[in-house]
Amino acid sequence: MENSQVNDMVAPIDYATAKPGGSSAKPRGPSAEFKGSGAPTPIAKNGSAPSAAEATAGCSDAVRRAKPARVPTECGDLPFLIKRDGTWLYRGSPINRKELVCLFSSVLRREEDGSWWLRTPAERGRIEVEDAPFIAVELDWTGDGRHQVLSFRTNIDEVVTAGPDHPIRISQDLITCEPTPYILVRPGSAGHLGIEARINRATYYELVALAVPEWVGSKRLLGVWSCGKFFSLGELPPGEA
Repeated sequence: MENSQVNDMVAPIDYATAKPGGSSAKPRGPSAEFKGSGAPTPIAKNGSAPSAAEATAGCSDAVRRAKPARVPTECGDLPFLIKRDGTWLYRGSPINRKELVCLFSSVLRREEDGSWWLRTPAERGRIEVEDAPFIAVELDWTGDGRHQVLSFRTNIDEVVTAGPDHPIRISQDLITCEPTPYILVRPGSAGHLGIEARINRATYYELVALAVPEWVGSKRLLGVWSCGKFFSLGELPPGEA
């Protein structure tokens, strides 16, 4: 695939399941779907004909038994890179169409070991991410104090509200030693690593402007409230109000 072709793509990679009208096979009717499946005909407790809900439940159970979970095909390493500023590259060239970036982002997953993958029911492949895959570019807030609600818009126009399920954390940049804030966008499964957005500089300054001091244990911290939870932005020096 040439670099210039990526921005003309309609779906990521060649996922058959993601192509509209990707299958030309004639749909099978219910009789063809369950013929010979061995599923018993549901009968209501009173011996009468089953209701629609009862019949549907029986069919759903039969389908689950007949169709095992599909294992995606491994595609190895894919030539995608997400830069620290949120730019997506394919073979070193930026993907300029935002619709494509949003489409790829919708199938982005993170494994327990921290690796990044594009995954659909049919295929999956590993990609590189320099920092966080998303950037929080705008902040909106309502209320104040413990009743304050902070909402962030990312570079793919996804809105995330800070709270117990979407915490804000501060990390120290290894190069500049400056604080680097993040917000969790998608939690990881079974406690695994989640997918975060890095809060950009301008949005972080807005966040600091909303910060208030609070005692947490024996420490006096500067932070923000959202959805009833306090998020520390840093520790206040002794004697500072």
